[in-house]
Amino acid sequence: MSDQHASGDALLEGLLAALQATFGRHPGQRATHAKGIVASGSFIASSAAGRLSRAAHLQGQSVPVTLRFSNFSGVPQTPDGDPMASPRGLGIRFHLEGGAETDIVAHSFDGFPVGTPQQFLEFLQAIAASVSETAPDAAPLERFLAAHDSARHYLETPKPAPRSYASLPYFGVNAFLLAAADGALTMGRYRIDPMLARAFVPDHELPALADGYLADELATRLAQGPVSMRLKFQLAGPGDNSADGSIAWPHSGPDARAEIDLGELRITALADDQVQAARDLALDPGQLIDGLMLSDDPMVPVRSAVYRLAASRRR
Repeated sequence: MSDQHASGDALLEGLLAALQATFGRHPGQRATHAKGIVASGSFIASSAAGRLSRAAHLQGQSVPVTLRFSNFSGVPQTPDGDPMASPRGLGIRFHLEGGAETDIVAHSFDGFPVGTPQQFLEFLQAIAASVSETAPDAAPLERFLAAHDSARHYLETPKPAPRSYASLPYFGVNAFLLAAADGALTMGRYRIDPMLARAFVPDHELPALADGYLADELATRLAQGPVSMRLKFQLAGPGDNSADGSIAWPHSGPDARAEIDLGELRITALADDQVQAARDLALDPGQLIDGLMLSDDPMVPVRSAVYRLAASRRR
């Protein structure tokens, strides 16, 4: 085994260990985003999407999708109104002809706490130390936050509880490349925008809500008809650092980056067997098809490898 391979394995094991130290061990559950709800629907790409990428799901035909909305916490019993339930997650799997699949993984905070895998490990280890049941120590986390403004911003920014999973925007904080039929490449980041008005629950109302109110709300809403969201692609501007997901690119104002509407996500139903559906859906942000390419963001390969390792452990 090469030193590079060994160090990579140590990084992955360290990341999982830090998450389990923070949230505890819950056999058969995800290390984060343990609580969620799986839905099905379809995606129809815009004509602009087909011009930017030759990927099969971006050519305009209806493509089946599986979606999973989730809460951040790695504790399956975390109530939906608990602060540890945010940011929320949205994973999307596109099912293509011949059994091919590609995934998008996003969350409801615009940005990531850090920009590199090693920083991510140090961040998680500092959090784990601060919540240790045997000897909690806040000093490592305070030192880390003092040296990493993006991590402090991530932790301290308010993340109110939403009225609906479908009323939040979700940000794919890592950059990818879309490859057109003529070989032209376009760098950008995914975002999923709600068609519903963005609405949040005031703090004084949270105690009266059911622990699983978001799943209940989505079930009630889908019983009345499909729910739509828009898949966007925010283009990198001159000087943007595509390798650092901790730096958000502006969405509004004079410095707003150009955005392409890639098409409509139409959510139609919840999975009948939620336990089995969640077990079967092992999302992978690095699972790409022709027409999609990795950027220079170092977090994507690591996130992909951690997701695969965690999925193998769950099983």
